[in-house]
Formats: sequence, structure tokens, C-alpha cells
Amino acid sequence: MSEILSTLAHHHTHKRLTGATSRSFTATAPTKEFTMSLLRSIAVAVMAGTLSAADITLLNVSYDPTRELYSEINPAFAAKYTKATGKSIEINQSHGGSGKQARGVIDGLQADVVTLALAYDIDAIAEKSKLIDAGWQARLPNNSAPYTSTIVFVVRNGNPKQIADWGDLAKPGIKVVTPNPKTSGGARWNYLAAWGWALRQPQPDGKPATDATAQAFVSKLFKNVAVLDTGARGSSITFTERGIGDVFISWENEAHLIVQGNPGKYAIVTPSVSILAEPPVAVVDKVVDKKGTREAAKAYLEFLYTPEGQEIAAKHHYRPRDQAVAEKHKADFAAVTLFTIDEVFGGWAKAQKTHFNDGGTFDQISN
Repeated sequence: MSEILSTLAHHHTHKRLTGATSRSFTATAPTKEFTMSLLRSIAVAVMAGTLSAADITLLNVSYDPTRELYSEINPAFAAKYTKATGKSIEINQSHGGSGKQARGVIDGLQADVVTLALAYDIDAIAEKSKLIDAGWQARLPNNSAPYTSTIVFVVRNGNPKQIADWGDLAKPGIKVVTPNPKTSGGARWNYLAAWGWALRQPQPDGKPATDATAQAFVSKLFKNVAVLDTGARGSSITFTERGIGDVFISWENEAHLIVQGNPGKYAIVTPSVSILAEPPVAVVDKVVDKKGTREAAKAYLEFLYTPEGQEIAAKHHYRPRDQAVAEKHKADFAAVTLFTIDEVFGGWAKAQKTHFNDGGTFDQISN
């Protein structure tokens, strides 16, 4: 824990909090043209005085369904940071499919921190752009994943298609909504959760499942997909606002947002088996060193691990790492058998190469 966080309760300041706000924009394309246009827009806004006059400004480039989480995390952290340091701080947000967001940072989006859906996307930034130092995952507890999630289903009120588990998603006539694994981290978790379930299902002849039988199942499931959006929030909109699909394969937190925001219209179905999703976070080293924001960026990510940060995560339906907070909110999360990507797929690097790189199993079942 940084010195800033350790002195929060003791540090006195005479300076008023002037910039403890959070702004959000959505990244819609990973191209250099988009990135440069975005940066020009920000520069114009700065010159026009429309952005905060905060002493420090951070940009958190995140994945699709974290908007609500960080809209509460950001002002909570800013208030603590200002109290400890006397400096006002503003955290701006960018949201989109995790893979697209990673490419945006590689192409020049000036993120101070990234809070993405999976470790592979941060590894890609580190390897392709060298903006993040190797070994980033060891800097913070739990492989730099301050909270976890899993994959569940959202169905329409009354569950008219009687969807109860993964096997139902591959049945004839079922229309499935999920994002595209090529652009969305959540979609990759969805795909691997389905694959992992299939590997646990004995075959009709009594023989154990194999990768071949799992691929056959996932192929059937994806033949039922009605729309492949670029990100999880886009798929949520497709399912709810456009009325497409019988079932939406969803992040657990996103599923709760849908149900709570639309009383009586949707329900959550928790499958018998799912995957332990571990969305990681990292400081973007080259950017913070250039801007002089490393201390603030580091403190920001460390705040996610504090009891206050963990309580906010639980409130927004992310599974907290802190044991005391997790126990307090135990009843808020459905019991489900979880497997890890390391256990079933040998880690993200291997899973990406096997399933999601060009020519991998996802391409094979999509053709």
C-alpha cells in the first residue's frame, strides 16, 4: 500500500476538493485515426477550459460494463486523495470492448491506467507497445485483479424457453446474444465458460468429453447466436432495447444491472458451472512517467483493494477479494461451481493462441 493511502486518516489539508469528478466517453474504434481524433478533441477541450482545472487528471481505459462501478469509485478515491495530498484530481473514463480498448492504447490513447477484462489484453499492450513493463501482474495482490466476476444468463420474464444450463443454449430454435470474442473480453470469457462446461459432460457412450466434443458443442451454440456485438454493453442493448434474442450470455454484474433497471422484465439464470473471471488492472508506465502521474495512478489502483473500494465493487455486483467484505455480501452472489482459465486452458496466452487468434477454434466454428 502506498504512502498516500496509508496516511489518508492522518493527513490534514487546507485545500478544497475541486476536481473529484468522473467523466466518461466510449471508444468506438481501435484505429489510429480514431485515437488521434479523440486526442485532438481532448486537447481542444483543455484549451477551451471545459475540462476540470484539477491539479491531476488520470485517464482510466476500461472495458464495457464497468461504467457504473468507476462512476462511484472515482469520486470516492478523489476525495481520499485530495484529503491526503491537498491536490485535486479528476479521473476520466473510456469504455469499449476490452480487446478494442487495448488496441486503442497501443495506437496512442494516453491511458494512465487500464482496467480491462482479461490479462491477455494488458499483456498485449506490454508486448506490442512496451508502454507497460513486464511483470505488471505481480505488482498488486491476486495477480492485479482486485475483484472477480463470472458468466451467467439473462432471460426474458418467465423464462419462456426454459433455459437452465449451458446445454439449453445449443438447442434448435434458441436465439443467443453474446459479444464477439475477437473484440470483447467478456465474450472470450463467455466462450471459454461454455467450453469448460462441455468438457465436464459425459458423452452418450459413457466416454469422457474431449476438446473435439467441446468444440462441437460450442459450434452449435454459436450457430444460435443472433447478433455478435463488439462489446458486452452493446450486446446488453441488443437484448434489452432492441428485443433480440431469448438469452443473453452476460457478465454477472451486467446481468444484475439489467434486472434491477427493468423490474419484472428479465431474470438471471446461473448455470451449474461457469468460469472465474479475473479482470486485471495496471498502471501504464510510459504514460504516467511522461505525465508525472505515477504516484496518483498507483494510489488509484491500490484504492480498489481497500475495504471502501471492495464495498463499492460488491455494491456493483463484482465479487470482492477482501474476505470480510466477501462474507458480508455472500448472500448477494449465487452459488456456482467455478473453474479457472489456468486449470482448464493453461492460462490466457495458451487460450488466446488456441481459440481466438486467426485460424483458431473460434474462426473454425464461425466459418
